[in-house]
Amino acid sequence: MSQTAGILLSLSIALLSGLLLSRLAKLVQLPAVTAYLIAGVLIGPFCLGAIGVDGIGITHSQIEGFGIIADVALGFIAFSMGNEFRLAQLKKIGKQATVIGVFQALFTTLTVDLFLIALHFIMPDKFSLSAAIVLGAVATATAPAATLMVVRQYKAKGKLTDILLPVVALDDAVGLVVFAVSFGIAKSLSIGKVDVLSVVLEPIIEVVLSLILGFVMGLLFTLCERYFHSRSKRMAVSVTFVMMTVAISSLKFEVAGIHVAFSSLLSCMMLGTVFCNVCDFSEELMDRADRWTAPILILFFVISGAELDLSVFLDIAVVIIGIIYIISRSLGKYFGAGISARITKCDPHIVKYLGITLLPQAGVALGMAIKAMELGPEGAIVRNITLFAVLIYEIVGPSLTKMSLIKSGDIKTHEKTSAREEVKRQMEAKEKQ
Repeated sequence: MSQTAGILLSLSIALLSGLLLSRLAKLVQLPAVTAYLIAGVLIGPFCLGAIGVDGIGITHSQIEGFGIIADVALGFIAFSMGNEFRLAQLKKIGKQATVIGVFQALFTTLTVDLFLIALHFIMPDKFSLSAAIVLGAVATATAPAATLMVVRQYKAKGKLTDILLPVVALDDAVGLVVFAVSFGIAKSLSIGKVDVLSVVLEPIIEVVLSLILGFVMGLLFTLCERYFHSRSKRMAVSVTFVMMTVAISSLKFEVAGIHVAFSSLLSCMMLGTVFCNVCDFSEELMDRADRWTAPILILFFVISGAELDLSVFLDIAVVIIGIIYIISRSLGKYFGAGISARITKCDPHIVKYLGITLLPQAGVALGMAIKAMELGPEGAIVRNITLFAVLIYEIVGPSLTKMSLIKSGDIKTHEKTSAREEVKRQMEAKEKQ
């Protein structure tokens, strides 16, 4: 079998396995995103992929080649998140979302740092101070993809959903800055020298340049859309600009000793924000884009499940540190969101349930963990603990998000109907007319 045929067959099996397992998940009332992740684990390199036969599972080498799917999927996810920053909506919840987004992220970092630094003094030979500081920053990140998929699947609407999506979007922006600063401090501790550029200046430059890139691309996107009138061509232009923004944001270079880089998440988020506030038909186009990207997102989650390294469970030290990390991060997210929501006088349901919906963790955290590998052996510990936490959070997190949205009244379970039932209802209505 040719390499191309093997890749296409593996991708089709990944997509089919995710879809089939989502049907089983529905029977036990689990979110579809959890099913996609479990499907990835089952066909991944630690299960069926270990057989090494093309078309039966996904191998380690194939996962490396599927990176482009993850990049594009995260670009579209961030683009959709930009839709939550419409000026009309921000006038209502902008202040609350900003305060909560910043406060809960910093509160989580401090909480995790306190627990893990204390653990460092208990077992200094197994767990370094640098690793503890970096993990505190990794804890800020929330998985926008998992949260967005649950909201879409159950058509969640309400006060909690309205503030949840902007907070998740801000969470990653704050997390990038906190991680850059913490990583700079950890690196300085390792080499015994403080680098002001890497600790302070570079993260600020990354955030500012990413927002500028997204803003410029958003204006060009809106301008270009005006030259096309058919829905299909406008959809094609949307795909073009999201992919182009992802491509440009992957550029890295050095100017006068300063490392310049972009965040594709922030850039695509700003792209979506500018487009939805400037273009008068953006809402319809955003809805069409969500439908078009559904297969890509399913593949993204299945491949993410296949990437989860089950071997981390073999190291008892990683399991112990990972459990403490999960507990401390969960406490930080829950109480950080609850305290800030109470300070900003949010609805009681937001105060009670917002923190639980912020628990899922995946792509951004894994990106931070890969960056932490530059620390050497200490970075490897950060990566393994992050992998352990992501495995737990991604399987349990979506179900907790769904539960919180149901408890808050944002998901109306009695009103939920399948696509087949909806079509049947519409046909019956036409016959009566």
